[in-house]
Amino acid sequence: MVPKALVIVESPAKAKTIKRYLGSDYSVEASVGHIRDIIQPKNVKTDKRYNPATHENNSELRSYGIDVAGQSTSENTWEPWYVVSENSKKTITHLRKALKNTELLYLATDEDREGEAIAWHLVEVLKPKIPYYRMVFHEITEKAILEALNHTREIDMDLVAAQEARRIMDRMSGFGWSGVMRQVIGGGASGGPVQSPTTRRLVERERERIRFISADYHSLTASVFSEQDEMFPTKLVEVNGRKVVSGKNDFDENGELKRSSEVVILDQEQASSLQEALKTETLTVSSIERSPYQRKPKPPFTTSTFQQEVINKLGGSASAAMGIAQSLYQNGFITYHRTDSTALSDQAVEAARVSIQTVCGIEYLPEKPRTYENKTASAQLAHEAIRPAGEVFRHPDELKGDLNKDQLRVYEIIWKRTIASQMTDERGETARMLLGGIVSHENNSEPQAVTFSASGRVITHQGFRYIYEETTESDEESEGEGVLPDLPEGEVVTIGQIEVKNHSTKPPARFTESSIVKWMEEVGIGRPSTFSATIGKIRAREYAYKEGRSLVPTVKGIVGTNFLELEFNDEVQYHNRADLERSLDQIANGNEQRTEMLDRWWFEK
Repeated sequence: MVPKALVIVESPAKAKTIKRYLGSDYSVEASVGHIRDIIQPKNVKTDKRYNPATHENNSELRSYGIDVAGQSTSENTWEPWYVVSENSKKTITHLRKALKNTELLYLATDEDREGEAIAWHLVEVLKPKIPYYRMVFHEITEKAILEALNHTREIDMDLVAAQEARRIMDRMSGFGWSGVMRQVIGGGASGGPVQSPTTRRLVERERERIRFISADYHSLTASVFSEQDEMFPTKLVEVNGRKVVSGKNDFDENGELKRSSEVVILDQEQASSLQEALKTETLTVSSIERSPYQRKPKPPFTTSTFQQEVINKLGGSASAAMGIAQSLYQNGFITYHRTDSTALSDQAVEAARVSIQTVCGIEYLPEKPRTYENKTASAQLAHEAIRPAGEVFRHPDELKGDLNKDQLRVYEIIWKRTIASQMTDERGETARMLLGGIVSHENNSEPQAVTFSASGRVITHQGFRYIYEETTESDEESEGEGVLPDLPEGEVVTIGQIEVKNHSTKPPARFTESSIVKWMEEVGIGRPSTFSATIGKIRAREYAYKEGRSLVPTVKGIVGTNFLELEFNDEVQYHNRADLERSLDQIANGNEQRTEMLDRWWFEK
């Protein structure tokens, strides 16, 4: 029986999963990613479109494979010369064969700029003489696939235009920078509009580390006992009304105190003298402040926050995290994993609330569902956040026979984060106690007034932390969660063990894959869906290597960055690339013309 319709997706794995939900009337095939790309400049003159009379003096076409002026005499058209990729020719032949005798064509590539562009290229190459429709879905479940078939649309040419503009800029910037870099630096050096600013940030951090001068200081902590013999830890925070230096925020990068007249830095001799003098002293409670504590859950995952969290929790790389997410999506376990959105559908919210009631209990279910405001205006917001697929969220224990170890761990993180995002707040109480005393030294007739601080937090309701705890890279000391005794002002406490510690300020930490992804998102460099590929390129081209989890720039990366800062300084400024990303968003949303944006970028820079 000849299928009545052909459905084209991007990957064979996705095709296999979707085929399970469609009957014999449908054939499901894969384009295996992009099928066309811009011609290589070396092949322009041998292309059948090339006309010496009109193209001989077209420098952009001969240098980049892009005909900026086109055939128009009044405005630039920015026409890339596309060619079918060598490794896609067999795929095209196969798709043309599959298209024969069918009545309908469904283009079911991913619903983002790249997927929209692939759908358009398929139409341009296959030239179907039958009706064709754009079919989109955010999860691969039977219900989602059947709904997508019944709610098709046309190809969104604004998304295609945004993708094409990015590809043109990548080609012209990459080829332009790389050519000059190879001539001057050699060694296969190359640059790119996202890769180079990101490498520059790694190099800048290394420069900060080289300039950094460490500073030494001491801290003093004491265990104290109340009249009821309740023990709790305290820390020296003031001597004679001046703050005791306690961390890197008190020093500049040269190791100098920022406010030397307002603070006191303890050296070994001073700290030891205080330690000895305090052994026979007492402290008096001068104040205690208690305040309610409340912490809200984080939103569900976007692509960027997903990559950061998986790297922090499981290690590995951004590309590995995205690879696992890709396999989970293609096999119907999670929703589409390239998204800037923190939104959940009504169906997903209900599934999360049912899971909360079943797994955690009714006391962890808020009265009303939570909603989260998206921080970006990009076109990718058509998607939901990354979440478990389906109307019912499958518990990770149910999937132990279906997923490998890494897939299961990633699925569990997504499942927990999604459910946690709809749970109650963590609630409790924080307290800060100040205790004062006077100490006298044998070798100093002047007594010193000292102030110690104790802090604590009591959790009365775990809320979302019942099931999920976010992992961070911060090396800052977290506030204690111990219980402080309820002491009245004026109560005298005795001092037990006293400890002096030596500290040295540390240079800024090198970026990890997680922290560079976070930086790229915050600054607006690249798209979340391309972060992992960018980091992969930087490492593959030996501009940086991994030492543990840290990304360390190489000599090649440092030399390349120095060169680009001298020769292409404007292009590697972070705000310039972020402005371009916003312009691409405007094109994708239909608010700006591709040709006007490219004219401004190329001719006015």
